[in-house]
Amino acid sequence: MPLFPLPISALANSGKFIKFRNFFDNMKRRKSSNEAKKEIYDTFKRAEQAFPDKEEANKIVKKARRIAMKHQIRLPKELKRKFCRHCYAYLQPGVNLRVRTREGMIVYYCLECRKFMRFPK
Repeated sequence: MPLFPLPISALANSGKFIKFRNFFDNMKRRKSSNEAKKEIYDTFKRAEQAFPDKEEANKIVKKARRIAMKHQIRLPKELKRKFCRHCYAYLQPGVNLRVRTREGMIVYYCLECRKFMRFPK
């Protein structure tokens, strides 16, 4: 079955074609990877500023992760270490994060979900 059962000229006269065209004009364009990376960094800066409100900072971190997943961008090492892998909480050393070194590894202990994360030195 054809996509348009009526000829396009009939749609143009009825005004339906204009609505259909506006639908595609208003669709969001996919950002380039450089724009997405910039937005991810800006989002993490906003999370750092919003940290006194932990829930808001956690929402912002989840948003940054979603942007990275949508554009299939790996988060850089410095950003990966700013949130918990398990509960996605924004981490601040001394507030909700304990940092230790052990057996050649850096061990992060999230005080929100009580899970460990290990990173090589």
